[in-house]
Amino acid sequence: MSGQRRHIGVAERRARLAVGQRLAGTARAGTPEEVAASLVALHGTDPVSVYLAVGARLSDAARVVPEMERALYEDRTLIRMHGMRHTVFVFPTGLVPVVHASTGLAVAARARASLVKDMARVGAPDAKWLAEVETSTLAALARRGEATAAELAREEPRLREQFAYAPGTGYEGVHTVSSRLLRVLGVEGRVVRGRPLGSWTSTQFRWAAAPPCAELPVAEAQAELIRRWLAACGPATEADLKWWTGWKVGDVRRALGAVGAVTVSVDEGVAYVLADAVEPAGAVEPWA
Repeated sequence: MSGQRRHIGVAERRARLAVGQRLAGTARAGTPEEVAASLVALHGTDPVSVYLAVGARLSDAARVVPEMERALYEDRTLIRMHGMRHTVFVFPTGLVPVVHASTGLAVAARARASLVKDMARVGAPDAKWLAEVETSTLAALARRGEATAAELAREEPRLREQFAYAPGTGYEGVHTVSSRLLRVLGVEGRVVRGRPLGSWTSTQFRWAAAPPCAELPVAEAQAELIRRWLAACGPATEADLKWWTGWKVGDVRRALGAVGAVTVSVDEGVAYVLADAVEPAGAVEPWA
């Protein structure tokens, strides 16, 4: 190409996504695990969105509810947890160490510092008190296996303590220790959401101890996450990657260099793909 970047237009980008993300009729998946692996992560703040994302990509969409129940709560091959941008996603279990090291650790540090700061601002108990409640809560969860926040509070009554949040502002409200602490423990990778209360559409979950998680070097984990995202969604601009990961631009650039990403042009400007994806794999009929 004599140094000129290959241009990937809108039609080709749509075709790549349709096949890579299993929306094309010939690319449908047989299991939720295959869907999650193809998309890297399924947005999970609203429980229904996960089922819709998987159902749209399964070869047998009628099986989505029992298959998701199996993957999330029986086989535990998918895990619902906080990840990029402090957002809840559903990940393949094998990707948990990558998300935890590349993103979760930094998000968790901010979340814990914010909780301690918010409590101190209104004269609530200090970090030492919070650590005691945390230890007691995790012990109760280990005994129970799975439990709701209310069930845990029966064993550790200090979880019911309340404190004002953002007093005097338009965001003013009252938080319980349980809601904030369990969220922090979730971001830290120490607890995960278990079965919902009620049907698969419920937004109320039980909590469970998180599975063991290998410790990875941050840079290695960031490179692996970027590699997977480019494989699923590329081409992507630097701004796309910065937004999706929630990282600093320097982290994005280091990860792109680590995976040997190649620049191409898109309508928005310069974008990145993996070296083996500059040219399409073949002719694509996206909605076949």
